Amino acid sequence: MISRRQFVKRLLVAAFALTGGGALIMQTLKGGVTNRAVAEASAQKAIPQGSLKPETVGSNRLLLSFFLLSDAHISNGVSTMTDKLHSALKDISSFELPVDTIVFGGDVTDIGREQDYKLLRKILNDYKLPPLYANMGNHDYYGIWINSKGEWSTETKPNGNTDAMARERFMKFFGYKDKPYKDVWINDVHLIMMSQETYVEEKPEVGEGAWYSDEQLAWLENIMKAHEDGKPAFVFIHQPLPAPDMDGRTHQLIRAKEFRAILKPYKNVFVLSGHTHRNFATENHYNTQNSFHWFNNASVGKTRNANNPNIAQGMYVQIYNNEVVVRGREFSNQTWIESAKYTVPII
Repeated sequence: MISRRQFVKRLLVAAFALTGGGALIMQTLKGGVTNRAVAEASAQKAIPQGSLKPETVGSNRLLLSFFLLSDAHISNGVSTMTDKLHSALKDISSFELPVDTIVFGGDVTDIGREQDYKLLRKILNDYKLPPLYANMGNHDYYGIWINSKGEWSTETKPNGNTDAMARERFMKFFGYKDKPYKDVWINDVHLIMMSQETYVEEKPEVGEGAWYSDEQLAWLENIMKAHEDGKPAFVFIHQPLPAPDMDGRTHQLIRAKEFRAILKPYKNVFVLSGHTHRNFATENHYNTQNSFHWFNNASVGKTRNANNPNIAQGMYVQIYNNEVVVRGREFSNQTWIESAKYTVPII
């Protein structure tokens, strides 16, 4: 029987090989290339969602501010990830700047079990938070690898679980009706949460890649038509994109050519991904090789290349009428990561 550690190690090796060690994923602004438990839970309730009023900051009109929290990897029995999410939410709930909404950018849980979502609910209930949205990542489907004893077991996959059960748990938790993907307009800013729709129980060939159906891609194409006037659009994906002009494989967005083609006609489009657990303090997160602006987020639960085991990072985004500001945040000590600040003009 292959152990979970061996399984994860193989996945990481595959991811590293597919991305060329990260060289194809991110470029610097100058064009250079860079490397890459459950206590009793409260009764379940849908995540609140709603509209917000714009604010004015200085001479600019602030339309919207949000936090992107990627790769929280909440898991019943693993206190490290719980502690790190608490660090992030403590910071956000008493933040000195506006936070109008929070998006969880995939791998919200480490396995996607009911007990993991109950733990997440318990954590969230400790704080007064703005409306929450989310998309699904590969780990949110990992229940198929866990047997009835709670052990990692690839030989007995799917262990009484299905991809459909994983989607249902996710949608129920976040209040999504029919699909694991969703869009919302807040103050003329469009937030579009794309979700991995299937995993290896239904579609073995996708591996750890993000598969978007014809239906989801057609949905994206249709809602993007509202951006002919240049209103900013923020598209949230989990797995990163492959190199330009390529379709992705495992650990990447698979139908990348079609995804890029849908977004190409529009300006002021921002794509925000996760999955790679990049470190804001040591790596560049802004890729300029596309027709859109692509930012790869760090991880709340498992930021890599970190000397401090308490490190938990996320992305704070401010959308003004004439520019977008993206900043890296270190939640463990509630500080900005000064090397991770990007300002992009709205054109």
